[in-house]
Amino acid sequence: MINKSNEFTRRILNFPAIRPSETVSFSSLITSLIQLGQTICDYKSRTFFTNKKNARNSIRLVEDILIVLKEIPNGVSRFAYSSILSLSEIHFIFQKFQFLLEDCTREDTRIWILAKSEVVSSQFQMLARAIAVALDVLPLEEMDVSLEVKEVVEFVRNQAVKLRFEVEVDDRRMQENVLKILDQLESGMVPESSDLKRVLEYLGIRSWGECNREFKFLDTEIGLEGNTMEKRDMGILSSLMGFMIYCRGTLFEVLDNAATRQNDGGSKNGDQIIRFLNFDDFRCPITLEIMSDPVTIASGHTYDRSSILKWFRAGNSTCPKTGERIMSIDLVPNLALKLLIKQYCYANGIPFVETGRRNRDNIKLVATSSVANEQAMKLLASVLVGRLIAGSMEQKNKAAFEIRLLTKTSIFNRSCLVEAGAIPPLLNLVTSRDSSCQENAMAALLYLTKNSTSKRILVENGGLILILDVLKRGLKMEARQHAAGTLFYLTSVEEYRKMIGENSRAIPSLLELLRSGADRGKKNALVTIFGLLMRPENHWRVIAAGLVPLLVNLLKSFEREDLITDSLAVLSSLCERLDGAMAVLYAGALPIIIDVLNSCNSRTTKEHCVSLLLALCINGGADAVPVLVKNSSVMGPLYSLLAEGTSKASKKASTLIRMLHQYNEKTTSGLITPVFIEDQFINVW
Repeated sequence: MINKSNEFTRRILNFPAIRPSETVSFSSLITSLIQLGQTICDYKSRTFFTNKKNARNSIRLVEDILIVLKEIPNGVSRFAYSSILSLSEIHFIFQKFQFLLEDCTREDTRIWILAKSEVVSSQFQMLARAIAVALDVLPLEEMDVSLEVKEVVEFVRNQAVKLRFEVEVDDRRMQENVLKILDQLESGMVPESSDLKRVLEYLGIRSWGECNREFKFLDTEIGLEGNTMEKRDMGILSSLMGFMIYCRGTLFEVLDNAATRQNDGGSKNGDQIIRFLNFDDFRCPITLEIMSDPVTIASGHTYDRSSILKWFRAGNSTCPKTGERIMSIDLVPNLALKLLIKQYCYANGIPFVETGRRNRDNIKLVATSSVANEQAMKLLASVLVGRLIAGSMEQKNKAAFEIRLLTKTSIFNRSCLVEAGAIPPLLNLVTSRDSSCQENAMAALLYLTKNSTSKRILVENGGLILILDVLKRGLKMEARQHAAGTLFYLTSVEEYRKMIGENSRAIPSLLELLRSGADRGKKNALVTIFGLLMRPENHWRVIAAGLVPLLVNLLKSFEREDLITDSLAVLSSLCERLDGAMAVLYAGALPIIIDVLNSCNSRTTKEHCVSLLLALCINGGADAVPVLVKNSSVMGPLYSLLAEGTSKASKKASTLIRMLHQYNEKTTSGLITPVFIEDQFINVW
């Protein structure tokens, strides 16, 4: 009777038990109780690193109750209603016991359960007292049980009352050790490695992967806690995360197999699940965009939170998909689907922005709100940079990998590592002939380059030439795609756009990555080229290098919609100039763009199509407008954007519709006049 999907939705130390239906049969209830009790007893074989005695006593109570349940006649009692009420209460308590035991044996929550030992022991105590009350009102006389069974019930009830569930001595001592280390971190003192190891050994954390699982749990829990009103646990969660970050980065010299999966965004099993899902299931039925915060409404259908709220605020009281009238507008977060969407986006290089939490970088600022967390990161940054400079090759690779993880999503971590001087030794490491070292160093530089100060440091230390060398001759395709991503962040500075564009290797290397790279490499190349096009002098360079025919050919083969969208954005930028528009038209892009406009589901992609078509009509009207006028299928998407698109897209669609109508009117009246920019007074947004 317990929902097995709770692992996706239930927060730690929350017990969403459900009372059995009042219509449940006596026989079914007894059977379910026995099954649930046996499941609880199976936890005897699981490892409890904390709360061992409390868990053992609780399981023993349930074992004794099972003796009673198995002796109850499996039929309808004479007074079944009162019996069902009592047994339903025991079922409800058993569910909570199972949740609690599951939390105490999870592999990623050991330090958090230790920190919450008072809460855990009080939960065991409360559930034992509830068992005593439920047994006290159990109508044994109605159930025709033997005298021996009644004596067992009385014994168990007395035990449930007498048992004292308290924080165990060893747990208390280890709690104090953790608090002592957190105090040291707050003071900026380097904790003794022996003290750190003692805590991890007590919790059974013996590898990098096990330590990282703890960190990832705390990271997720911080995000969930940030959505609460009270945020009462934010401080201790943040401090413990700093503790685990420091342990992960300093205590483990060897990366285990778990480390190789940290950059995949999920497990192999998760990837297999995603492979069999329909990508359209990730889209909101209203906007047709990938959902960032999927919620389920009373009809059972799922929508993106922002779009369904907009629907309800407009006065609608029906399900948009079915038209069914719904009595409640409560929204239930679909966390399982959200997890799958995040895994899919990460695996395919698609940006995933979590609504309601602004962005991931801001979450990390919340995560570093505790002094212990901040100081732990500063101390760790110093250690890692020291290993980059003076460590063995294995230590350098490990340090680069840690920096790669730490800088991926945290502004604060990036600033600490830049201040500690991480960029110059990482640049030295990108010249390594070890493919793993080169990849980790390049990925770390990619994330560090998001920091405004780091761009200058990187270029001043000769980093631009080194990155271009990796882009052209990187040992692994992953290193090359990271190099392209780093160049993208550098293109945000006008001076560096000029330097990159003038380098004879830059644009050809980006085109080669676009031609032969993996999807993520193609995406990085596209956005970097788009950044370079912000400098007008780079337009002719990419055209001369052969970008347009390459991009038009790739548009035919792209399956990922984000790559199609990025390609259209690059072509649209090129078409803002006459030479670019002519190159796009001569490459035969117009029919392909029309096909994309008619077939794509994404509103963003449609808007890029309209921008591109409008630019082609303005700068190449004589060649573009007649083709569009003859192809009546473009009008449907244009009118759709006129009604449903953004303000900017609606204006562009309106302008394009007006141009096509004017040309059509001139054609039908016998006055065929080519449409050039001089003939039209059009404001382009």
